[in-house]
Amino acid sequence: MGKILAGKVSMSPGNRDEPAIVVTKAYDLVLWLLPKAETFSRSYRFSVGERVVAYGLDLLLALVEAAYTANKAGLLQQANSKVNGLRYLLRLAKDLRLLTVDSYAFAAERLEEIGRMVGGWQKSVARRS
Repeated sequence: MGKILAGKVSMSPGNRDEPAIVVTKAYDLVLWLLPKAETFSRSYRFSVGERVVAYGLDLLLALVEAAYTANKAGLLQQANSKVNGLRYLLRLAKDLRLLTVDSYAFAAERLEEIGRMVGGWQKSVARRS
C-alpha cells in the first residue's frame, strides 16, 4: 500500500493499488471535464467539446477494463493513446479560449499524472510477461 505524505500517495513500484488509484484519478478528471465541456461556446461544443468528453470517457473505460482483465497490455496502450489525444484536445481548447489558462493547467497536471501512472502500469505488465 502507498504511504500518505502531506495528502499525496507515495507509490512503490509494482504497487497493487496503482490500478485503483489511476482509475480514480481518471474518474475525477472526467467528472471535472464533463461540466467544463458543457460551457464551451456553441460553435465548438459539438466538435471539440464532444471529442474531449469522448476521449476522457474512453480513457476511463479502458483503465477500468484493464483493471479487471488478464490481457492488460492492449488496453493500457489504448489508454495511453487516449491520454496523448486528450493532451492535444485540451491544448486546443485552451488556445481557442474554451478553457482558461488555469483550467488548462489543472487538467494538464492531472493528465500528466495519469499518463505517468499508465506508463508505470504498462512497464509493470511488460515485466510480468
